[in-house]
Amino acid sequence: MVSCAPSPFNQIPRSQANIIPAAPQDRRPIVISGPSGVGKGTLIQKLVDAHPDTFGLAVSHTTRKPRPGEVEGVAYFFVSPSEFSFLFSQDSFVEHTCFSGNYYGTSKQTVDDLTSKGLVVILDIEIDGVKQLKSNPSIDARYIFIKPPSFETLEARLRGRKTESEEKIRERLSRAKVEIEYAESQRDHDKIICNDNIEEAYKELDEFVFGIT
Repeated sequence: MVSCAPSPFNQIPRSQANIIPAAPQDRRPIVISGPSGVGKGTLIQKLVDAHPDTFGLAVSHTTRKPRPGEVEGVAYFFVSPSEFSFLFSQDSFVEHTCFSGNYYGTSKQTVDDLTSKGLVVILDIEIDGVKQLKSNPSIDARYIFIKPPSFETLEARLRGRKTESEEKIRERLSRAKVEIEYAESQRDHDKIICNDNIEEAYKELDEFVFGIT
């Protein structure tokens, strides 16, 4: 059973009197991961919207088909398998993974473009990508994992999207179990945030990113 009990290695004291500064002193890329349906996309968007001149989300490439409402270049860069394969052959990705028959990857060019604009780069990636980045000595980043309060809550969120079959939902739940167990046991993340309440989770994310103690 997933628990929202705080992990002993990532607790940060918090104060109601804290004031978020104009920009984070630590400008390393921020890598945010967590199981599908946990709400990490919502949290990232809130962070970017609240600080539009500070953060930039590195939009990933994928061979997955767009879902209703998804916009090219905003949700993903939607490419064909052959296009993705070509980019991979050119060593274009800082990380990549395959899930449910589709490929995902973050391009070096996307990260470089955001950095050249003076933005702190945010990467929304899977655990496989986290492992790749952690093993790359040339990449120095901060790592945050978003977890659900329970598997029941996560399942309800996935079903509530009404975008996937029963088989896909079960596949995502199975993967979520592996991801959560890895995050809680390996200490690859600098912070683990339980998204039980979106506003509380966002406050915790905002304060960590800006170094508020």
